[in-house]
Amino acid sequence: MSTEGQAGRAPRSAVPLLLQLLRQPARGAALTLAEWDLLLRQAASARLEASLHGLLDEHGAAGAIPPQARRHLDWAGVHAERHANAVRFEVAQIGAALAATGVPLILLKGGAYAMARLPAARGRLFSDIDILVPKDQLAQVEAALMLHGWSTVAQDAYDQRYYRTWMHELPPMKHARRASVIDVHHAILPETARLRPDPARLRAAAVALAPEGQPAPGQAPVHVLAPADMVLHSAVHLFHDGEFDHGLRDLLDLHRLLSSLGAAPGFWEALPARAAELELGRPLFYALRYCARLLHTPVPASALAAARPAGPGAPLLALMDSLFLRALLPNHPSCADRWSAGARFLLYIRGNWLRMPPILLTRHLFHKAFISPRKD
Repeated sequence: MSTEGQAGRAPRSAVPLLLQLLRQPARGAALTLAEWDLLLRQAASARLEASLHGLLDEHGAAGAIPPQARRHLDWAGVHAERHANAVRFEVAQIGAALAATGVPLILLKGGAYAMARLPAARGRLFSDIDILVPKDQLAQVEAALMLHGWSTVAQDAYDQRYYRTWMHELPPMKHARRASVIDVHHAILPETARLRPDPARLRAAAVALAPEGQPAPGQAPVHVLAPADMVLHSAVHLFHDGEFDHGLRDLLDLHRLLSSLGAAPGFWEALPARAAELELGRPLFYALRYCARLLHTPVPASALAAARPAGPGAPLLALMDSLFLRALLPNHPSCADRWSAGARFLLYIRGNWLRMPPILLTRHLFHKAFISPRKD
């Protein structure tokens, strides 16, 4: 197993309180009120208050929390439970909308964790429900969802063309009455991205949920990605995106997935092999490396070694360490140094660079910087 010495250290000499609690929930018993105040601010900046509440309960550490902090976390827990109930309701509505199409309902990310009742779902808040459908059935799925109250919310003709021509999803669809949002994906990376994992392989390996996770009879059966694919999609989402405001929340997703799914026999041997099959070795390398470094995820040394050939060379890896080990901390002043803002900006540029070729990227950024604001 990886150790703290192998994992290395974040750029700052002091480990943020939130990171300390995520690694060792029992550490909360030793915190002062002032430290709890700072901890809760860090958790709020990372959108991890409800996750922290669930983690402390799971480890029996909730009783040592000061009453002032406990009330705050209890409210976050209540909010998370309401959110989970709303997700289950919305998934049932999506299933009803797709039932007549015959298109399997494959959930991604937070919706999948919730319906599969994975540990990663506890306290996990998200703003939309992501589904994966075949590209040649996008029009059929969109029409079915529109008949049930959802419609696209792209602002102008450019945004519609941007999504439908180059991206891996339709423009977000928002329900007219409930304001719930669905992202309809046909792949997990844009059409223009350098990496092109075959979505047909992801769909073919998807797993139907047990009956207790299914919607009512007459609705589309609910599927989620296979365990290894679920980890790989989470890794792609974090390390090929340019937004790191909630990077630690997404890294915690990976930590929880690896910790729970990794208990299955053969998981750690199958994960690097599946990453190579889908051409996702580099995102997996980063996922394992930074989960081990920042959250002390128990990643076997054999898995780290199997993922290493897909990683970058030593000079580039040193640069990526300096960027990711800053950007993956809570976006709070107490967790930042003079280079943190620059690291997030460079990773934003990198994320866009990985998603689009140079000419298209230049056109897109020009439109967003100069044309869209003028229209607004």
